[in-house]
Amino acid sequence: MSKKSYFGLDGQVAIVTGASGGLGVQMAKALANQGAKIVVMARRQEKIDAVAAEIADEFGVETAAIKCDITSTENVEAAIDEVLEKFGRIDIVINNAGTGAVAPAEDITDEQFDGEMQIDLFGTFKVARAAAKKAMIPAKYGRVINIASMYGLVGNKVAGSAPYHAAKGGVVNLTRALAAEWGKYNITVNSICPGYFYTPLTQETLDSDFFQANAKTMIPMERYGNEGELDTATIFLASPASTYVTGVNLPVDGGYTCM
Repeated sequence: MSKKSYFGLDGQVAIVTGASGGLGVQMAKALANQGAKIVVMARRQEKIDAVAAEIADEFGVETAAIKCDITSTENVEAAIDEVLEKFGRIDIVINNAGTGAVAPAEDITDEQFDGEMQIDLFGTFKVARAAAKKAMIPAKYGRVINIASMYGLVGNKVAGSAPYHAAKGGVVNLTRALAAEWGKYNITVNSICPGYFYTPLTQETLDSDFFQANAKTMIPMERYGNEGELDTATIFLASPASTYVTGVNLPVDGGYTCM
């Protein structure tokens, strides 16, 4: 009896937005490790060229680096067309591109709030819409994974970021809405809600005395997320075998949102 490969992604094509560094690169590598061809998207061509080359070298999979500003509908449509021209299919989309305005709510500007919505929420929708319409609905198959946040589920007293909470809360319910609409096409739509993770950009902040004390108080695991700890959630939701999991918002937060 042959063993079933529950999480193999050989021959599948995965797009990861916001893949110039940090969690985007980690998730792209997780999918490449399972055999997927990887398309990295972000606004800085030189960054994604380097990421694509690194992934191809490390995992031996085909890669592409496509510059894309997800706030531009024209950019998004052209990028999806380019993927289809190169690979002929799109099986997995990870909507990871995002930003975060930090300030007390009473001091947040209209521009900060609007910018957050345009990138985190509307940008996520634009990529999902284009990939579904051009590739997944015609193929009657797809895996859309939206990267929301634990702050899409709860508020916080540590760092005021009302626009981020609002946008990521929108991503959480957008995920449910798209799952409800696209289930008939055999497309699953789920979100991952990460907690604080160590990346080159967050290392110094999370290692500060204040944030270390905060972890001990607020997180049941009493620490922040390490590199690789999003990998299994990503692979699970991207798997062709996860056929009956849709509309789910999965916190990967060391238990932060369970209290």
